[in-house]
Amino acid sequence: MARTKKSTVVTRKSAHRKVRAAGKTEAKAKPTKAVKTKTPAQTSAKSAGKSRAEGIRLFALAGRPSQQDFVKVYGPNGPKMTWEQRAKAGVPAEKFQAALAAKQAGR
Repeated sequence: MARTKKSTVVTRKSAHRKVRAAGKTEAKAKPTKAVKTKTPAQTSAKSAGKSRAEGIRLFALAGRPSQQDFVKVYGPNGPKMTWEQRAKAGVPAEKFQAALAAKQAGR
């Protein structure tokens, strides 16, 4: 006689029921007044998002240059540099296209 293995597959319906049931028991166990705390991970994620958004804004302002364009203007480390480092090197994002045109004309 062949034995059949019991199925371990969880259907969507049964998974949904388990989640709903867990939520109901959790809701009963929690106190009625919850204290919200601000975690440092949330604030750092927001600041990282702001920094990235600023970098993308400067990239667009510079005319969306390619890596080869960065190498022409800033040298071999150009693609690895931040916009602050590029500005210290003498060419900010606002003047990138002018510097690129000058480099290409002076080949």
